[in-house]
Amino acid sequence: MKKFQLKLKLECTVLVVALAAAAFVSLNVDALQLHQPVDEIEKVAILFENDHVLASASPTQPQPLLVALTLIDNAASKGAVCLDGTPPGYHMDRGSGSGANSWLIQLEGGGWCNTVRNCVYRKTTRRGSSKFMEKQLPFTGILSNKPEENPDFFNWNRVKLRYCDGASFTGDSQNEAAQLNFRGQKIWLVAMEELMSKGMQNANQALLSGCSAGGLASILHCDEFRDLFPASTMVKCLSDAGMFLDAIDVAGGHTLRNLYAGVVSLQEVQKNLPKTCINHLDPTSCFFPQNLVANVKTPMFLLNAAYDAWQLQASLAPPSADPQGLWNECKSNHADCNSSQIQFLQDFRNQMLHAVKDFSTSSENGLFINSCFAHCQSERQDTWFADDSPLLDNQAIALSVGDWYFDRRRIKAIDCAYPCDSTCHNLNFKEDISSTTLTYSQSAKLSITMLNLLSALLIPITCS
Repeated sequence: MKKFQLKLKLECTVLVVALAAAAFVSLNVDALQLHQPVDEIEKVAILFENDHVLASASPTQPQPLLVALTLIDNAASKGAVCLDGTPPGYHMDRGSGSGANSWLIQLEGGGWCNTVRNCVYRKTTRRGSSKFMEKQLPFTGILSNKPEENPDFFNWNRVKLRYCDGASFTGDSQNEAAQLNFRGQKIWLVAMEELMSKGMQNANQALLSGCSAGGLASILHCDEFRDLFPASTMVKCLSDAGMFLDAIDVAGGHTLRNLYAGVVSLQEVQKNLPKTCINHLDPTSCFFPQNLVANVKTPMFLLNAAYDAWQLQASLAPPSADPQGLWNECKSNHADCNSSQIQFLQDFRNQMLHAVKDFSTSSENGLFINSCFAHCQSERQDTWFADDSPLLDNQAIALSVGDWYFDRRRIKAIDCAYPCDSTCHNLNFKEDISSTTLTYSQSAKLSITMLNLLSALLIPITCS
């Protein structure tokens, strides 16, 4: 059984800050003791999991606020537990001044588990057990408490709800033989009950947000969130990198649909999917946001990269669909894609735009679809609001979301096709047989060394 090590190389000022970031991120890699390898999609979830925090390290920015983990101790008595039976948790920083009665709930992401084997593995990580969750998390981007980093939400009550069920807070079943608890829906309900008792019941403004699998969860739970409050409360939802498409992969297969089918079946997700979708589509189709967003009644904002980096790696061109590695260079760096690969990616962008077409017709909804190779742009400070943040219509993501939320102006920002946008913070993966480097922006790098490219084992991490 291998133990994982966290190593940080101090070679410049940036890395001193990165070391601090890594310390309070606390990847819990020592706890990730794998009894068996997991599949490639789970590997990619691990790879992306902490990028937004490490990428936020910068010598020109103050250190982020550290917020303690709170476990919901009475959750177990209500059947609301993580995969391993431990209680769920959240991090909360109280609002102040004009934001004292405003609430922002951020749903954590981190992929899904679609088989008993993968879910058993997740029990040994912070994505399946609160035993392995960080005791403190840095609040950056949309969670920052600094007005210069988060101009519209900095003084709100800001909460990050941890993700430990593997089905975007929607599962409702169990597997006694494997000692697995699929209680995502109950975690959602208990967490909302807990936060209402902490003062959210008095909110005059509320925003449900989420990144990646949490972005999908914010779509699935948006109208439920609205129903918690009186009509007088302004309630809206934000999905960041949650537009996972039911796309065909490079081999003509349906990698992500197959994954979702496993999640829905194993965790009995269909019980909690919107009736407006279930009435005319199969349950797996109703786990795809393209079949949901147009029917969400609550005002929603979709923030997504048109060339979503996670979907390129795990859904469009995973090793199972590209066994000869013809897409490896293109996946590592979009600048190395050949013309036919670029056309494939342009077709994916077109599918993305088609998927949001009906959604965009509502004057209450907002869009920020930039032509970047990115994933999760609201939690990372460098992409949310910084001197060199990505822009559309000469405006950063934070200001666009704020303008939409407060009805200052309508935001329907859709970028021109690649390669027109020079403001992107693209994710580039520099691969060789033993390592992968994710370059997030001009100022931050995260190098991840793997046992090999086909294994799912996370090995030493170094900043360089």
